[in-house]
Amino acid sequence: MKLSPSAQKVQDVLHQKGFGHLRVQELSASTRTAQEAANAVGCTVGQIVKSLIFRGAISGQPYLLLVSGANRVDTHRIEADLGEKLVKPDGDYVRSVTGFAIGGVPPVGHAQQLEALIDPDLLQYERIYAAAGTPFALFGLSPNELLALTGGRIMRMT
Repeated sequence: MKLSPSAQKVQDVLHQKGFGHLRVQELSASTRTAQEAANAVGCTVGQIVKSLIFRGAISGQPYLLLVSGANRVDTHRIEADLGEKLVKPDGDYVRSVTGFAIGGVPPVGHAQQLEALIDPDLLQYERIYAAAGTPFALFGLSPNELLALTGGRIMRMT
């Protein structure tokens, strides 16, 4: 089955980074929210990787938070670690820095380089699922593959 352009872009990036064995799949059910994605693939909500974009209030730097779908981010904790306040940006900002719309932001393949901060709770699972460019696309991978793909660093977020 042919992938949509955004999902194909993610598949191409996976291949370019040496992870061509990971397969983007597009589903008929929405994967826009963590609960919808978990329902669509038959896993727990904790196994879903939420890709959240924040902007540094002083630096303007975008941050990619890769968070377990079961968790809510404690921005105060992250702000203390980063040394600056975080701002939740609008959809236009998210699209400009990632190249993707909210609800389909993958952990890779962004319009600009993003520092990835990874929720340690994702490491407890054998398999996790991340968005793949659209609210109907995702791909499964291991936590170690997520770390290798993103070059991210683990940071407590809850």
